[in-house]
Amino acid sequence: MTLRVLCFFQPGCMGCMEQEAINREVFRSLQIPIEEIDAMKNRQYISEYQLKATPTILILVDGKTVERFEGVVHAEQFEAALKKYL
Repeated sequence: MTLRVLCFFQPGCMGCMEQEAINREVFRSLQIPIEEIDAMKNRQYISEYQLKATPTILILVDGKTVERFEGVVHAEQFEAALKKYL
C-alpha cells in the first residue's frame, strides 16, 4: 500500500499559511511526508483533482483519493485520518 499526502495551496492565502504550520506538526508527529503543491503554478491538478478551494488536502492510497479536506484541517482530525491508512 502506497500512502501519499498532497496539500494544495496558493501564495498569500491565510488559510494556507495556517495549514502549513499544522502540516509541520503532523509531520513531526507521524513522520509522513506531505507534498505541498502551489495550485497556481501547477494548474493541471485543478482539473485532475477538481480543486475548488485552498488549502485542499488529499490522502491517496495506491493513487486513489481516500480522504479529502477543503479548507483548514486541524491537526487532531488530520492525524486521525492518516492513522487509518498506516
